[in-house]
Amino acid sequence: MAPMARVEFGYNPPAGERGIERIDPRTFVRDLEAVLDYASQHFASFWVPDHLMRGDGVRMECWTQLTWIAARYPRQQLGTVVMANSYRHPPLLAKMAASLQAFSGGRLILGYGAGWLEEEYRAYGYEFPAASERIAQMVEGIVAMRTLWTQVPANYHGRYYEVTNGRCEPRPDPPIPLLIGGDGERYLLRAVAEHAEWWLPFSRKPATLRRKIAVLQDHCREVGRDYATIRKAYPLTVYLARTREEAEARAGQRLQTDDPPFAGEPAELREHLLELAALGFEHFVLVFDQFPQTDDMRLFVDEVLPGFDG
Repeated sequence: MAPMARVEFGYNPPAGERGIERIDPRTFVRDLEAVLDYASQHFASFWVPDHLMRGDGVRMECWTQLTWIAARYPRQQLGTVVMANSYRHPPLLAKMAASLQAFSGGRLILGYGAGWLEEEYRAYGYEFPAASERIAQMVEGIVAMRTLWTQVPANYHGRYYEVTNGRCEPRPDPPIPLLIGGDGERYLLRAVAEHAEWWLPFSRKPATLRRKIAVLQDHCREVGRDYATIRKAYPLTVYLARTREEAEARAGQRLQTDDPPFAGEPAELREHLLELAALGFEHFVLVFDQFPQTDDMRLFVDEVLPGFDG
C-alpha cells in the first residue's frame, strides 16, 4: 500500500489530572513510565504541558517531568506544549533550555506561549495583564533568550526584560527550535510569523482552522517570511474506540464545545488526520483519554499509524 502522508506523531502524556485521564497520585509515576515504555516504541516525540495547577487535581511541574523523560527515553524529540512565558524569567529559561539541549543530545523543541489560565496565575502570585501585554512579554522573552543563545557576552534591554553581559555556556548546539502555541489573530500569529520555527494552534473545527492559517499567511507576507518555512504541529485529544458510539460515550459533554476533540473509530481518525495533513500539518501531538490503560493507544498504533510515512 502506498504511503498516505508523510507526518510524525508525538505523544502528550499527562502531567497530572486533566479531567480526561484517571490519575492515581499513589501510582502516577509508575503508571506514566509503563505507558511511556510502550509509547517510546511508536512515537517520534514526547510533549509535556506547562501548568502549575488545574483545579484541585494532581499536577507535576513541566520542566522537571520533561527532564525525567529525557533521561529515560533517548530517541524521542522533547517538547513543551507550551511553556508560559510568565512562569520563568526568560534569561533563566534560556539557561535551562540550553542545558537540557546539551544533556539530551540536541532533542529539544521549546514550545512557548503567553499563558492564559488566570486562576493559576492568581493562585501562584503572578500578575495577569491583558493578552496583548502578555504576548508582548512573550516576544521580549524570546528575543532575550535568543540573545543569550547567540551572543557572548549577551546584552538585551527591553521594556520587560534585561540581560547585561550575560553568558549562557554551553550555547545550544544545534540551535533550539522555537514553537509558539496559540492562534490569536492580531498579536499571537504576528509573533509566529516573526519569531517561530514551529506553530501549534489550538484544536479547531476545519473552517476556523483555515481562517487561522490564512491570517498567519497574511502576517508572513507582511513581514517578508516564507510561510512554508514554519513547521505546523497540531494538538489533538483522541477518544478512539472500535465504534463511534463507544468513543462518543467516553467523550460525553466535551463534544458539545465549540472546538471538540476527536471521537470515533480508527478509519475516521485516519481520515481526520489526512484532512489536517492536507492543510499543512505535519506533526501531531496526541492525547489519549484512557491513561493509564493503553487500549486506545494500541488501537491507534495497530490500525491508524500504518500507512503514514514518518
